[in-house]
This record gives sequence, structure tokens and C-alpha cells, in this order.
Amino acid sequence: MLDVRRLQVLRAVVTSGSVTAAATHLGYTPSAVSQQIAALERQTGVRLLERIGRGVRPTAAGRLLTEHAGIIGRSIADAETALAELRAGRTGLLTVRYFATAGAALIPPALARFRHRHPDVRVELKLIDPDPLPEVAQGRADLAILVRAGTPVREGVHLVHLLDDPYLAVLPRDHRLAAKEAVDLADLAAEPWVSSEPAGPCREVVLAACAAAGFHPRTAVECDDYPTAQGFVAAGLGVSVIPRTALDSRHPEVAVREIRNPRPVRRIHAAVRETSLEQPALRALLTALRDAAGGRD
Repeated sequence: MLDVRRLQVLRAVVTSGSVTAAATHLGYTPSAVSQQIAALERQTGVRLLERIGRGVRPTAAGRLLTEHAGIIGRSIADAETALAELRAGRTGLLTVRYFATAGAALIPPALARFRHRHPDVRVELKLIDPDPLPEVAQGRADLAILVRAGTPVREGVHLVHLLDDPYLAVLPRDHRLAAKEAVDLADLAAEPWVSSEPAGPCREVVLAACAAAGFHPRTAVECDDYPTAQGFVAAGLGVSVIPRTALDSRHPEVAVREIRNPRPVRRIHAAVRETSLEQPALRALLTALRDAAGGRD
């Protein structure tokens, strides 16, 4: 492979017209420049320069390599500029994975803030439910929004707490418990339940709280999304518990009440690889997510 540094020395000699002028421009001695040219000629097996009076001119091979050295030099300069932009957080690509509620509640306002300050950084979003952590741990994503339910985080992954999202009781509007301002979780033990989440970290939070209250919920209707669960509850088919962030749009025929003793809370985090924290754009996105989460407290 041709030595890029020697090619740039050749280009300096050709464009300046002499070894001495090239040495002055490069900060080398004339002897060092001559040695670099000689080494390049040995590497290529052809003469690259010929003397004319007190100067030099390129041979056909020298002109060819000088043209390519110019292209390489411009490419290196472009690469250095692009790297500087990336290191400053002004360009690049961030891949983000999230679970469904985070997509609606946190990512839109955070991304709006981020794009206002970093318009040239591309963000690729993809829904991964129920647990996008493996995407970060295995290097397929830069950041994931997730819920941890007490399981240890993987080595090399850093968690940033964003939001504590309490569950609320969702009852038929004429349910006997709807007259209360808050319900004990044990008050729901004998009720038929409408599940609102697939198996995963979020459901584990609810089941752990129910176990602490001394019961396991009796599921009458299985569904995997919050609006559908509200519809079943409104029809009188059971009660449900749904996170606060998922209740921005409420069915008119349900009553929503606080839960206590205990109150199930899912803790929403951003997960990133520890080695990625040095990226300015990623840090800026984390800041935007914290700001968006703070607006929901």
C-alpha cells in the first residue's frame, strides 16, 4: 500500500517546483524530503521526479500520483472536519429504542427540544416492546427507554433515571370504589381484572405490588394496550391499573383513582452503553429526555 505521508511530500515538491521549497513549506529539511521521495520511488518501482536546472518536474508517474495525492489530501481534510463536527455533537446518527408509552409521553417533546438545538443530528426511532435493553447491551442502539423491575442492569450499561410513573386504578364509572378518592390495592383483590400490558417489566411491577398486598390478580380479560383496557373496564368487565403517563386520554365511562398501600410505580430509565457517554449528541439527548420527564412530574 502506498504511503500517504510520502504521497503528500511528493505533492508538495511538485506544486512548489523544488525540494527546497517543499521542505520549507512542510517544515522538513531538504535531505528529509529527498529521502521520502526516494523511498516512494523504491516502493513504486518508477522514477517520479526529474531535474530541470535548479528545480524538478514530475514524470508521468509523478503527475499521476500527485493528482491522487491531492484527492487523498482533500478526503483527509473532509474526514477531519466531519470528525470534528461529530465530536462537537453537531452531526451524526443516534439510534433510539423505546417501549410504547415512552414513545407517546417522553420522546416527542424530548426530540423536539433536541432537534431545535441539534438539527443536523439524525435520530432513528424504533418501538421495541416490552424490553428494549438488549438493543443497547448488544450494540444495536445508542439509547433505550425502558422500565426496570428490580432486575440487575447488564455490565457496561449505564442507567439514567427519568421518571417515576405511578399506576392508577381504572374503574367502571358506577363502581362502588369510584366514590373513594383513593383505593387500597387490596380493595381490588376480589375484583375481576382487565390486564393492560404484555408480560414484561411493567407487568412485573404490578404483580410485585399485588403480592405485597397479599393477593394475585384474577384476570378476566387479557389485552396488551391501555386504550383497549379502558374500553373493557368501561363496559363493566373488570377493573384495571394503568400508569399515569398512559392516561392522558381517558375513556368517558371510567373513573380513575389513586392507589395506596402499596402504590405500584414503574421507574422509567434511559439506558446507554458506558462507552457512549462521551458522545456530546447522546448527552444532549439525555438532557432533553430528563427535561421532558421533569415536565410530567
